[in-house]
Amino acid sequence: MRALVLEEYGRLAVREVPEPEPGPGEVLVRVRACGICGSDVHGMDGSTGRRIPAVIMGHEAAGEITALGPGVSGWKEGERVTFDSTVYCGECSFCREGRVNLCDRRRVLGVSCGDYRRDGAFAEYVAVPERILYRLPDGLPFRQAAMVEAVSIGAHAVRISPVKQARTVLVVGAGMIGLLLMQALKAEGCPRVLVADMDGRRLDLARDLGADELLYASSSDVPSVVRALTERDGVDLAFDAAGNAEAFRTAVASVRKGGWVTLVGNLAPEVTLPLQWVVTRELTLQGSCASAGEYPRCLELIASGQVRVDRLISAAAPLEEGPEWFARLYAREPGLMKVILEP
Repeated sequence: MRALVLEEYGRLAVREVPEPEPGPGEVLVRVRACGICGSDVHGMDGSTGRRIPAVIMGHEAAGEITALGPGVSGWKEGERVTFDSTVYCGECSFCREGRVNLCDRRRVLGVSCGDYRRDGAFAEYVAVPERILYRLPDGLPFRQAAMVEAVSIGAHAVRISPVKQARTVLVVGAGMIGLLLMQALKAEGCPRVLVADMDGRRLDLARDLGADELLYASSSDVPSVVRALTERDGVDLAFDAAGNAEAFRTAVASVRKGGWVTLVGNLAPEVTLPLQWVVTRELTLQGSCASAGEYPRCLELIASGQVRVDRLISAAAPLEEGPEWFARLYAREPGLMKVILEP
């Protein structure tokens, strides 16, 4: 089969590789669409340590079942499916609690690190455990279905945060996850969502997708503007969807006393914690990692149009063009959001 292989850091190539065979409890999926994740782009140069060559990356995918491994039941060939990016064991204490994102033996499709290597879905076929499969709603295009993993990250962050008690929420970062998180907040009935970013084009897109107010971080002090918009109290809840020092500072400085900050982005390995501000204002800091069972709800949100993923897909291209699109994303080409590869 054809696959997009990270042969060495910074070099991707489409190669013929052996087709995987589904093992016990696994199915073989014919990949119809696979999105390029920011973690793939960041990982291709070796900076994250989680894409050690040689590896087939890709974990945001959808396709059709073409073969069943031994012991598989409840599935049949030809079914349209997507799958979780997390391959959880289903047996550890976290899995038994439903917190599969924290599985002690957690593996991620398309990731190769010091502890394990698991080829992903930038290929014609991928073998995955049946326990991470989800059926697609009728009529949902494969391209949109491939966005469910990214949607689930935002939906998980929303689910573990006190959204129902929040009148005003701030999302810092209008990248892919920030825009999906904002839409998930609106789908949950959040009455007022503010979005902050330095890129005016992304903020324009946030407005089109339902943001109530936009804050241009490049030309204003966001926490000061937030206080002015909230009678100097601050927002009830803030999400850092960027994961860098400035975004973290902005989120923490924008919440009211007793407020809550959920950290979703993790681009920077470390940030400075404004300890006295957090302690004296009794703020709650919550980390959010991947997702844990939100796929069915997210597929409904996409299929119903409550979360618009079509506006976030910049291009769909054949697998052979993968190296070119990776290069363009790595170079931070203006205006590019999600690129879908179709093997």
